Amino acid sequence: MSRLALGTVQFGLNYGVANRSGQVSRSTAKAMLALALHGGVNMLDTAVAYGESEACLGEVGTDGFNVVSKLPAVPEVCPDVDAWVQAQITMSLARLGVKGLYGLLLHRPDQLLAANGMALYMALLRLKEAGTVQKIGISIYAPDQLAGLASRFHFDIVQAPLNLVDRRLHASGWLQKLKDADVEVHTRSAFLQGLLLMPRAGIPEQFARWTVLWRNWHEWLEAHGADAVKACLAYPLSLPEVDRVVVGADSLSQLAQIIDAARAPCPDSLPDLRCGDQELINPALWPSP
Repeated sequence: MSRLALGTVQFGLNYGVANRSGQVSRSTAKAMLALALHGGVNMLDTAVAYGESEACLGEVGTDGFNVVSKLPAVPEVCPDVDAWVQAQITMSLARLGVKGLYGLLLHRPDQLLAANGMALYMALLRLKEAGTVQKIGISIYAPDQLAGLASRFHFDIVQAPLNLVDRRLHASGWLQKLKDADVEVHTRSAFLQGLLLMPRAGIPEQFARWTVLWRNWHEWLEAHGADAVKACLAYPLSLPEVDRVVVGADSLSQLAQIIDAARAPCPDSLPDLRCGDQELINPALWPSP
């Protein structure tokens, strides 16, 4: 079974700096799910915040898949957190057309450290105890978020960015710590939202300040006769502590390429592109092009 999980933000939004085809149509989404299953991919990653993604998945059907979704931020004024969580999950399940989820993650895990944090965590635990979700967890932007959370709460799943440029999860030691704590690790952003797959001439001007990084990357690809998709996937897939690598695609051919690349043997070496600049490695900080 493939260690890939199919991210479905493109099913609900026009998403991604490298996306030139827009939101995926229902017919394409259905074909992509069939291709994913055929390729051994049995997990889908979605979220309430991903526009029409949950509704799209419900329409095209998710039989054969484990589905992971994410709760949005709890409203600032929320007198009954448990009731809010129950309402959110009820609506998610209705949109998805399923009776339960494999995983439910928090999109804003720092809210666990706020006044209603324990109530929020207990609401997740109740969903797990009721069998509505199998696993609970968090989606983070940076591993340093874990320092204040892992000591207070137990999570079944942690999703975090990890790619050739952003290696913080691995380099910080958190990847190993999570595995030692029997946490299921899902990584995302293997292609840095597509930037690592673009030709040098196609990289948007807003990323010009990292010209040296792009030059090193493309010179390495050329020198090794390497495929960018294969090299990008090779890094997270080479780490046994990573359980799932969440990948997105905006076309059937792109998904086929990704599935094929994940089956390829890992290269003997990979370029060291690591960069700690938040303005590059955190897409949430990218200015609108």
